Amino acid sequence: MSNSLLILPGDGIGPEVMAEVRKVIDWFGARRGIAFDVSEDLVGGCAYDAHGTPLTDAAMEKAQSVDAVLLGAVGGPKYDKLDFSVKPERGLLRLRKEMDLFSNLRPAVCFDALADFSSLKKEVIGGLDIMIVRELTSGVYFGEPRGVFKEGNERVGINTQRYTEGEIARVARSAFELARARNNKVCSMEKANVMESGILWRDVVQEIHDAEYPDVELSHMYADAGGMQLVRWPKQFDVIVTDNLFGDMLSDVAAMLTGSLGMLPSASLGAPMANGRPKALYEPVHGSAPDIMGTGKANPIACILSFGMALRYSFGKGEEADLLERAIDKVLADGVRTADLMQAGDKTPATTAEMGDAIVAALDASV
Repeated sequence: MSNSLLILPGDGIGPEVMAEVRKVIDWFGARRGIAFDVSEDLVGGCAYDAHGTPLTDAAMEKAQSVDAVLLGAVGGPKYDKLDFSVKPERGLLRLRKEMDLFSNLRPAVCFDALADFSSLKKEVIGGLDIMIVRELTSGVYFGEPRGVFKEGNERVGINTQRYTEGEIARVARSAFELARARNNKVCSMEKANVMESGILWRDVVQEIHDAEYPDVELSHMYADAGGMQLVRWPKQFDVIVTDNLFGDMLSDVAAMLTGSLGMLPSASLGAPMANGRPKALYEPVHGSAPDIMGTGKANPIACILSFGMALRYSFGKGEEADLLERAIDKVLADGVRTADLMQAGDKTPATTAEMGDAIVAALDASV
């Protein structure tokens, strides 16, 4: 089976970190015989600059036809005054919506070499390996009515939290399936105490569990309490499943457990295609970081790990994904650090390219 991959470097540091991913892709082709049919296009602000839209129909068509999409980052202050309909982020949202990528996977893994780097105590985050599954195509970010309206003598901003049973059920199944391949434990988070959508969420997740996944341990927690527990004792969790809004916030809380946004990959998965592979978009959690664009300070690990998730979830190459993660662990253990991972007394930080080269060298040494 061919392995087709569309690369969308995007804005800011996106092209810089994606260049390091290209090195890893080339290594797997040369040393492991895994060939990728790679194409590239524009998304975000660069697409607006070139075409007047954050994502062209042609790029959207490419995204629908490949096995996986790998995206760098979108946005930047130069686009802040654009109309909302053509802001860079609308390109990313269009990809998620039209590809129907309903299940967003955000792992939070603490590499041993970075256990002292988190703001939390080492014993709290050492060995951490959790997965947040965020529903991605519904909820308050997409519900109608929405907008800013005039009501009497003042403006009112409206966003609607809306979920159907089917939307909740499919992301719940995604979480339960992941848990079966991990530690067989799911915690579902919502606000059933104050939100009707939360009541439905809790009911449907429980129904899916009881009917289809009784072997998986299931617990429920209010999302605000979940945020507190993530920083109190995160290792109590294995898989967390939650809605779009709460997932957005909780995954950023989990980001700081690992010490840096530059370490966090993500996967957004949809229904299986004709070849059995899921519709899929992979991207680092970090933004476009325009303040460090072009300085060589960007950490490429999150983007490289996003490609690792593509190896695992789109291309069925779990062994190769493990190999890549071990190589990154080795590089970090050897003290190679980009600027975001520096602590007092550390030597000169590695550049973006130097980090990519070090990971490729560690891959070389592993085979």
